[in-house]
Amino acid sequence: MPKTAVGLFEKPDIVDAVVREIEALGFPRKEIRTVEEPATFEAIGVMSFPRLEFEVALLRELTMIGTTKAEAQAYVEGMQRGGALVLATGSDERVEVATDILNRNGAVEVEEAIGSEPQLPGVAPENIVSSSDSRVEAARPRRSGGGASVFIW
Repeated sequence: MPKTAVGLFEKPDIVDAVVREIEALGFPRKEIRTVEEPATFEAIGVMSFPRLEFEVALLRELTMIGTTKAEAQAYVEGMQRGGALVLATGSDERVEVATDILNRNGAVEVEEAIGSEPQLPGVAPENIVSSSDSRVEAARPRRSGGGASVFIW
């Protein structure tokens, strides 16, 4: 099963150096991908929403490699704030080495937070139809320097 290490960086200027460091340890360049939000979004047609299309495609790609929807959304939000992603796919050993490099260079940790459903003002709890799982899941980036994650897909 393929594995992918994913690191979110708050400052895209470090990404090239991170990629060079991963490559220097024998990781094939074709297995490393960087993603930054485009500086401008060109509309292709009248009904084109380029930024939304970019984000939807990225969300789809991230969930395909094994992120939760909340984690994928946190990565997209990190990019909206000017961050960049580095993805490295390969064998267990190579992905482990790439993860160490991503962490050593300050990858931002994406934390999954699980809490109870928010209470809506003016709505009594007894009037709410409960679901089988009444937890709300969200993910948010944290600054820790140990934030690269490995996903198996």
